[in-house]
Formats: sequence, structure tokens, C-alpha cells
Amino acid sequence: MKIGILQTGETPLSLRERHGDYNDLYMRLLAGRGFDFATWRVLDGTIPDSPHNADGWLISGSRFAAYGAHDWIGPLEEFLRRTYEKGVPIVGVCFGHQILAQALGGRVEKYPGGWSVGAVTYKGEFPGGKATIMAWHQDQVSVVPAGARVTAATDFCPYAMLSYGEKALTLQPHPEFTAPFMADLIAARRDVLPQDVAEKALSSLGTPLSTQVVADMFTAFFKMERKN
Repeated sequence: MKIGILQTGETPLSLRERHGDYNDLYMRLLAGRGFDFATWRVLDGTIPDSPHNADGWLISGSRFAAYGAHDWIGPLEEFLRRTYEKGVPIVGVCFGHQILAQALGGRVEKYPGGWSVGAVTYKGEFPGGKATIMAWHQDQVSVVPAGARVTAATDFCPYAMLSYGEKALTLQPHPEFTAPFMADLIAARRDVLPQDVAEKALSSLGTPLSTQVVADMFTAFFKMERKN
């Protein structure tokens, strides 16, 4: 099964030799699960010609805002609407979670409560009812689009995971982030984080993560037998 990665951001250059770029993180997350991967660098203006260029699509995280005035945002939204209409499965992570919601009529805003960074436990439709996943965001979905169902939340992030039936599954936190990656990311971007946020995030890095749980969810979603 071919998964098209819609790359909307880049890891910091200082981290890339050790950890790779965003597309590498997702390929590592889903390695050994029967997928082939191709990457479209959407942030450079490269949009796929057709929803059928891949069997499923994964929208990456990004430092850019979904509501930002970037030339590629509109074409990406149009591509996602076409893909959604055709029923080609979509998985979105962080920015990917936000941009699909926005493209389908929801709203994304900078959360007035500030940052969520580090290991966070989400309650929802996970095995055992919860999952611990790395978060890194200020923006979040504030209005859920029609057709989406909230399937995980925290008090800080009430729309943390959205299910669109057989068409899409999106998640605000980053299952592709490991503790070593997060430690290096905090160091690289310490200038943008409030000190208390950075310290709390660093103190959370020893928390066991639900990485394989989420990878299993993504795999099952991509490979489910669909009516169409």
C-alpha cells in the first residue's frame, strides 16, 4: 500500500542529521507494516496531481499556522477536499489535524491558554481508554467540522483526535516524536518556549509513550476494508 506523505514542515536543520526530516519520522513510525512511501513537499508548493497518486495520505506537522497566509495553504485545502470526497483515506498529525478540519469547514485558532509541550495523556478511543503522546502546539481546532466525531481529548485540548468515519483520522499530538527527538527540539527552539513550559516538558520525557498503539491505529485505519 502506497502512502503519500504531504510534508508541510521541516525538522530544524540542527536535528536532521541525527533524527531525519518529518517524512523520515513518519516512515520510521510506520516501518515494517507493509507500506511504501512517497513524499510531496507541500511547503515548497508541490501538490499531488490526483488523490489517487497514493492509496492513502498522511499530512505532517508543521511550524506554520493553518490559518497563515502561505501560497500553498489554499491548494492543499482544495486537494484535501477532493481526496476526502473521493474517499481516499487521510491521516493528519498536528498541523495535519488542523488543516483538514479547516479545509472541511472547521476553525483553527491560537489557544489563549498557551503551549502544550511534552508527554501528554489523552483520554479517548484508545485501548485501555487513554494514550500518552508527545505534544508540541499552541494552535488547535476550536470548531469541529461537520462529519467529524471527537474521539480523544484533554481539558487543555478538547478536540485532540477526530474521526471522519472511513475517510479520515486526525490527531493533534505527535506520535512520531520520541523522547530524544523532543529533548533536542526543546533545546533547538528554547527561545520560543516560556521557561516553565520547557521545564515541564523536559520533566515529562521519561514517561512511557503509546507510540505503537497509535501506529497500530494508523495502520488499521489505512488498511480497513472500505465500502467504496
